[in-house]
This record gives sequence, C-alpha cells and structure tokens, in this order.
Amino acid sequence: MTIENLRLVLVVILSFMALVLWDTWQRDYPDSPLALSQPPAARPSTPVVRATDGPPLPAVPVAPAPPPAAALSAPSSRAPVTVETDVFSLEINPVGGTFQRLYLRKYPLSESDKKHLFALLDQSATRDFVAQSGIKTDGASADHYAEFHVDSHSYTLSGDAQTLEVPLYWQSPAGVRVTKTLRFQRGSYEVTERFKVENASSEPWKFHHYQQLQRVVVPTGHQLVPTFTGVALSSPANRYEKFDFDKLAEEPLDRTAADGWLAMVEHYFVAALLPAPAAQQHYYSFLIGSDRYVVGYYGPETELAPNGSVVVESRLYLGPKLQDVLPNVAPGLELTVDYGVLWFIAKGLFWTLHQLDLLLGNWGWSIVVLTLLIKLAFFPLSAAGYRSMAKMRVVQPRLLQLRERYGDDKARMNQGMMELYKQEKINPLGGCLPIVVQIPVFISLYWMILESVELRQAPFMFWIQDLSIKDPYYVLPVLMLISMWLQTRMNPTPPDPIQAKVMQIMPLAFGVFFAFFPAGLVLYWLVNNVLSISQQYYVTRQIEAAAAAPTRS
Repeated sequence: MTIENLRLVLVVILSFMALVLWDTWQRDYPDSPLALSQPPAARPSTPVVRATDGPPLPAVPVAPAPPPAAALSAPSSRAPVTVETDVFSLEINPVGGTFQRLYLRKYPLSESDKKHLFALLDQSATRDFVAQSGIKTDGASADHYAEFHVDSHSYTLSGDAQTLEVPLYWQSPAGVRVTKTLRFQRGSYEVTERFKVENASSEPWKFHHYQQLQRVVVPTGHQLVPTFTGVALSSPANRYEKFDFDKLAEEPLDRTAADGWLAMVEHYFVAALLPAPAAQQHYYSFLIGSDRYVVGYYGPETELAPNGSVVVESRLYLGPKLQDVLPNVAPGLELTVDYGVLWFIAKGLFWTLHQLDLLLGNWGWSIVVLTLLIKLAFFPLSAAGYRSMAKMRVVQPRLLQLRERYGDDKARMNQGMMELYKQEKINPLGGCLPIVVQIPVFISLYWMILESVELRQAPFMFWIQDLSIKDPYYVLPVLMLISMWLQTRMNPTPPDPIQAKVMQIMPLAFGVFFAFFPAGLVLYWLVNNVLSISQQYYVTRQIEAAAAAPTRS
C-alpha cells in the first residue's frame, strides 16, 4: 500500500466513524417524536410473560382467617399526593404509594421548551414508567395495590427546612398496621422509604419487603452504535452488569445477592433501587404482555410476632447521572455513565473539562481551552507530521516527474518515491500522525458530550445555548467546513487524480455530518482545525524557507 493510499484509508476510516456517530446522534435526537407513539414491533421469539405485576415471591403459608370484627383501613381518595422539593415535583398515587409522575425541576424538557420539565417517571401516551414498593404477604398486603390513608394531599419543602417526610398508612383486616414514610432531603435526588410494620393481631405475620420499577419500552429501531437504555445490576460478584430489554425478555433476571443495587438506565438519567446493605436480596425481572418490563427485588422473609414491630428501610435514586454525586449514592452507580470502550480517555477528558468549567464558568470556553491543552499534549507528534507534509510539498514537482517517467509502472514508481523520501530524509508515514492522534480523542469526546448530563443544555455564547445539540443555524459546521478546506489546500496534492478528488470532497462530507453533531463537538473540531492550520502554516514556512535558501559550499 502506498503512503497516499494509507492516508486515504485513514481519512475514510475517520469519515466512517463520523457516519456511525452521526447515526447514533440522529437516533438519540430524532427530529420527530413519532417514534414515541408508534406501537411496539412484534418480537422474533416468544418471551416469557406474566399476567400480574407483583414480585415473584416464594410460597407463603396461608394466614388464619381474620376475625369478623376486624376493621379495614379507611380508603383514601384517589386524588394524587403532590410533593414539591427544590429538585422534585412528584405525584404519588395513594393506591400503593406508587410514584406515578416525577418532574425534575432543574431539568427543562429542552432548550426550546423551558416551560415544561423533564419527566423521569410518568404515565402518559408517550411514556409509562413508575416506581413501586410495598410489603407483600400471602393475604391482605400493603403492596402497590393497597389503599393507603394520607394526612394531606400536598407537601412542600419550604423555608429553611432540610428534610420533608410524607407518611402513608395502611391496616389489614387482622389488625396489622403499616406506616410507609417517604423522606426527602433538600438538594438530593435520593428518597428514603421507611416501612414500620406493627402486628396488633393475635397471630404471627410473615412478609417480604420489595421495590420495583415498571416501564413500557418503545422500540427505537436499528442503531449502529446505540446509547445504552436498559437495566443495570451491581453486586459483590459483578460490580456492574448491563441487560438490554430484549435479553431480559428471553432470559429474565433471577439473582440473589447482598450489598447491591438495581436500576433502569437511560440517556442522561437513572432510576435506581437501593436496598438496605448486608441483607440478601432476590433480584428479578419479568415481562407483562409484549412491552411492559418489571424489574425489582424482594428481601428475606420477616416473621413478626403478635404485638411486635419492625422497621424496614430502602432508598431510591431518581435523577440525573451526575458524576460527582453518583459515587456517594452507591458504589458503582457512577458506571451508569457509559462512555464506551474508550471510557478511560473520556473520563479524563470530562474531569479536565469539569475543572475548567469550575474555573471559567462556561462549558463552551472550557471546550476551547481543553482543545488547546490537547493540542499542546500532541504538539511534538503533530509537528513531526506537518514537517513531513511540508517536505513532501517541497518535493511535489519531483514526484510528478517520477509519475511522468514511470507512467503505469507502479512498482518502479513506488521504488522511486522511497528513494526520494530517503534522500530528502522524509518520513512518509509522518503525514498520517495528525489524523491518527485525533481519532481516539475525537471518539472519546463524542461519547463524553453525548453521555454527560452536565453538558445538557449548557450554553456557550450568542446563538449557541445548548452545547449538547446541533448548532441551530449551522454556523459552526460551515466554519469547520471552511477550516477543513484550508487544511486540504495546505497539504501536498496526491499524485493520483482519484485520491486528489476524494481529498477535495472530504471537507464537504464532513461538513454534512457535523451539521447534525452536538455544537460542543463541532466547536472542538473547529478550534482544533484553527490551531492545526496555524501550526502547519508555521512549520511549512520554515521548511520552504530552508529549501529555498542557497546551499553553502
């Protein structure tokens, strides 16, 4: 393979990666919301399904019949209980205490629609996703079907209060009382669930505590490099396991472990079930119908003696995948921020970018400075590559003479080129270095911008008010196209006419791809091109001046 062919192959590889990443971006940010309302496609195989949505508990002995005089809890109104904190706007259904709608107050739906908030949990035509928990036994249970009594239908974390508690009450016909208390903290996306069980009956009461998530999954079609949307499990045996929904349909989760967590993961956000540490939990999943997935866990059986009481606690994390928060919530929860195979580079890039943002107060300018730092880190390699290209530009006339001399004799042509490169001390592979060194950084930066919720709706300046989406006026892609065209003009022209045409068309192809890329990524590439052009211009001038200087005898 000739050097020109090698450079062409590298450019084509970079173009293909741009196409793949562009496809990913289009899938994550479709222009039309129609995909959300389309009916689910038929599955190729028959999954294991269930008709009910309760936890698959082991057999529980049948409790004695309650006395006829046993009083039921007074059923509460079905009007939802609303909870307002500085980060949550939550609706709780008194039936089961189900979290049926959760808006994140610091996260507008989009940059163009800041009046509406993003709903992590919801029950609507386009999104059906709820969080449930309860106490389950073989008889009447304080599960997610039970009617809970509430003191109020409206709770607000106001003033200087740091915590807010929302109690819900249930009582069985036999006299077992359950108080489910939800505890919210200012500035926190964690919710603590505290179940106090009091057995006022005359018989022992056996039960399991459980938490689960229910979600209707709408297929989004084929993706070349999809972002992960599915289920994640952490346990001592495996710190982080991912399960896509199709896999769970065929192989339901059935695992027992302690000191772990279970979550449903999506782009930017996560809903995580956090059981009490140390106790053995049984993690499960099952499918209802063709598209409703249930994942959860239940704890070990507890037997409560007459007149006895016990408290069971668990937590939920319902919010953004903030990288400085998740490690403090649960070990390994930060792994839900999925940077792909080059995560070790992406994590370093994010850490540096985050430190720059703390210093500069603007993610856009932080990207500019990060680009400069990356350029400085690769300065020696880039300089060597530009020197090789500059020398090849100087010997371009002699390469054309070789082509005219040998015509279609490629073997002699390549031999002549190698001799010329050796004579002029040119490293023919050096011109590939500026392209090679950018590939892993480019891919890592793409995934970092794609996956980091910190960059969601982060403004730069002027018309760029969200670095995580495309430039609305395509100014940055046009400037990037111009910068790539200038770079092409500065490079030596390939002797092969077809390769020369491909190199001329490449800036236009990249411009089309980058028109739909996040503005933050285009900003990085534009600044990198400007710095590269400056460096290449300086190096080329030096080489050309040295070549034009008279040789001393």
